[in-house]
Amino acid sequence: MRTLEYLSDPVLRSIYLPGIGVGALAALACGIVSPAVVVKRLGFVGQGISHSAFGGIGVASLLAAWGLIETGGRAEFAVVVAFCAAAAWGMGVVGGAAAGRRSGSEDTAIGVFLVASMALGAILVQVAREHALASGRAGDVRSWESILFGSVSVTGMEEVRLCAAVAGLVALSAWAFRRPGLFWAADEEAARAFGVPTRAVRAGLMLALALVVVTTMKVAGVVLSTALLVLPGATALRVSDRLATVWGLSVAVGLAGIGAGFVVSFETGWQPGPSIVAALVAMYAAALAVGKR
Repeated sequence: MRTLEYLSDPVLRSIYLPGIGVGALAALACGIVSPAVVVKRLGFVGQGISHSAFGGIGVASLLAAWGLIETGGRAEFAVVVAFCAAAAWGMGVVGGAAAGRRSGSEDTAIGVFLVASMALGAILVQVAREHALASGRAGDVRSWESILFGSVSVTGMEEVRLCAAVAGLVALSAWAFRRPGLFWAADEEAARAFGVPTRAVRAGLMLALALVVVTTMKVAGVVLSTALLVLPGATALRVSDRLATVWGLSVAVGLAGIGAGFVVSFETGWQPGPSIVAALVAMYAAALAVGKR
């Protein structure tokens, strides 16, 4: 088996193990928030946040073209996270205001932020590229391909540490606010009546989503980020409705998808990202069959 060959060879192992570690940590972080995303129907919010990152990339590209930050560094990541957090907060505020009117809805607010952020990002990247070319800094502008289809197999220890920090923060936050979070997810109106700060809980979840989405995008791209955010929770909820079981299953499904995807990638030579998504979809299909029984 190629998998055993790759993981037993010291040179190949040093190349692939960081990617496997990053994938596992991303699956852990996404698996924790995925049930809440599915229950509260926030999958489109995740899409909106992930696509809002294009606006953040545009801002970061412009700053890099001006020589103020380094492309691909921590400053760039901080700029993108800040932009996505602001977009997530804006989606929550505008969506909440629109929900009470007949002329608008939360989906509309997310759609507006999504397309506006992508348009802003496209414009700023073009401006940054022109400025970088004029000043001889063409290598300081990110490509759209690296954002959409980032490869989890070409990461290093810096990305492992970043994903570990994000996963730890998300896990601690989820445990600390599990009671009000569960009440809010089950019945938002009743939770508000009993004094749960529902706006703060929702804002916290949106910020967690922004952090998880941007981190996963950085190491794996938009496609895998969305899959890890939705499919583990959807699969777990098809099998059980107990909180502890759903959380455990969601994380387990994400980790199993990462493992199975890498095995398929090693054995067939396919890209890890699409292989992981295919494994997650297969597990969801199996959960549908089990859930019917």
